[in-house]
Amino acid sequence: MIYNRLFVLTFCFLFLGCSKKIDVDKPVDELYAQAQAELDKEGDYAEAAKLFEEVERLYPYSVHAATAQIKAGFAYYKAGRYDDALDVLVKFIQFNPSHGEIDYAYFLKALCYYDQITDAERDQELTNKALESLEEVTRRFPESKYAREARFKADLARDRLAEKEMQIGRHYLRDKLYQAALNRFTVVIKTYQTTAHVPEALYRMIEASLAIGLIEEAVAAAAYLGHNFPGNKWYDRGYKLLKDKKLAARSKGPDAQKLWEKLF
Repeated sequence: MIYNRLFVLTFCFLFLGCSKKIDVDKPVDELYAQAQAELDKEGDYAEAAKLFEEVERLYPYSVHAATAQIKAGFAYYKAGRYDDALDVLVKFIQFNPSHGEIDYAYFLKALCYYDQITDAERDQELTNKALESLEEVTRRFPESKYAREARFKADLARDRLAEKEMQIGRHYLRDKLYQAALNRFTVVIKTYQTTAHVPEALYRMIEASLAIGLIEEAVAAAAYLGHNFPGNKWYDRGYKLLKDKKLAARSKGPDAQKLWEKLF
């Protein structure tokens, strides 16, 4: 008998945690109010999420069901339980495509990835997912009140991805793997052209191109750098590099710009 009681207690702690007992006979309005009260406390968000999930599970056809689902997603997000939040939000999006807060559901889904972005030294899979999700918000709901913040966060995500490409490119450059380095810098210039990493990527492209005798490519990169970032420190360094090679004059004028368009 003692063994059975211990087993039950262990099961409760392992699988149910320390959550409060849910009264399954409670009317939907009261259960929803209880869940909202837990959420308003700004304390045990996971407990609020479970209560909201119970509202949707016990009363799937009530007026509170869909709203409870999205609030469960928010509560899990606030608790830092991103996988649980994503499970709830993906389900909400799938079954409530015309809900009044569908734009918020997409935005909250994007935040679940965005808040897990790590520094550029680590794998950027979550950054890619964050960017995809944020761009989905702006694409689907361009007039939404969440679109502006989504665009801003998408720019930050792009900057992190560009930073990662630059780190890898510099590593290849140090190891004299010039073509591999060029490939990375080209990605930055073409895919992340709105980020602050583009001027350096162009300068590194000049370095790598000169190292393997790609004179036309180096001149074209310098021309593009000078045309788009004339006062930038990386242009000054690139111009000096070409000047030392007696190639600076060729990086000026419209012909150099045409060369860039032809080569890249």
